[in-house]
Amino acid sequence: MHVDLRSDTITIPSKEMLSAILSAKVGDDVYGEDPTVRELEKKLAVMFGMDMAMFFPSGTMANQTAIKLHTNPGDQVICDKYSHVFNYEGGGGAFNSGVSFKLINGNRGMFNSNQLLESINPKEFYHSPLSSLVTIENTTNKGGGACWDMNEIKNIKKICKENNLGLHLDGARIWNALVKKEENPLEYGDIFDTISVCFSKGLGCPIGSALIGRNQIMKKAIRIRKILGGAMRQSGYLAAASIFALDNNIKRLKEDHIKAKEIGKELVNLSFVNKVEEVETNIIVFEIDKKIKKNTIVDVFKKLNISFDWYSMGINKIRIVTHLDYTKEKHDYLLTKINSIKI
Repeated sequence: MHVDLRSDTITIPSKEMLSAILSAKVGDDVYGEDPTVRELEKKLAVMFGMDMAMFFPSGTMANQTAIKLHTNPGDQVICDKYSHVFNYEGGGGAFNSGVSFKLINGNRGMFNSNQLLESINPKEFYHSPLSSLVTIENTTNKGGGACWDMNEIKNIKKICKENNLGLHLDGARIWNALVKKEENPLEYGDIFDTISVCFSKGLGCPIGSALIGRNQIMKKAIRIRKILGGAMRQSGYLAAASIFALDNNIKRLKEDHIKAKEIGKELVNLSFVNKVEEVETNIIVFEIDKKIKKNTIVDVFKKLNISFDWYSMGINKIRIVTHLDYTKEKHDYLLTKINSIKI
């Protein structure tokens, strides 16, 4: 048995999802003629109470489009130091939009409104970059699947409005936050100027993300998507998978959260684990004893045929992500093996 918990992106489409893909009605989306893409985009716009949505091949492209929509070259984007837009998008903000980043030292990928206020450059001080956009990530990846507090988000929105700053949500795992916090997506649509969502993280789709927003800012999105190489043809096959996921795979995320919490409780008892971050959703981040080489731990788990994310969190941190294809059988196997490990 192989237990792969590197990410929730490694899932394979279910038979039911594949059936939805094969039966999709499609057209040429570059001409705006794919009915399934239009259906998905309308569904998302209604779900978040926004004017329109646009289907993208990846979350990175959706985020990079949002940055381009909100900024001009030389501007500054404010985000947490753990943000995906800064750490995991290949320097795209600088390459595609010519922007720099002001990094806030938050808590588990989340900052507060006071920290934001201190990070905004005075608009009249032309020596510094012009602060134009604030981005937050919910849930936080590098922060261990943490969920933002809605009241803090509203405080941040107030500051953005007072300082004429755009507000973008990297909602790659917003579905996990909605389930965990029992929140309404309409509330997010009322606060943010743009929102990116992902269907291949947690929801079991092979490909696909979307950018959602108001007409005024989104009217230029199609041109930017084209420039970035995101124009697709019969993409309704992918959109059909996303529609299926929205209808069937959101509520079940609670199962992933429960399994993650159970894994976290077992990890605490291991001699080589110094700390396990609070587990809120489907991501577990734990810190290992610096006296023990990470490769030693990697080798132990490899022999058990168990895969984690050993690299992206840093020198002495490991990430585990539960997902749709992580079955009860695999979960029981993992918990049993964890209890038997001695280093």
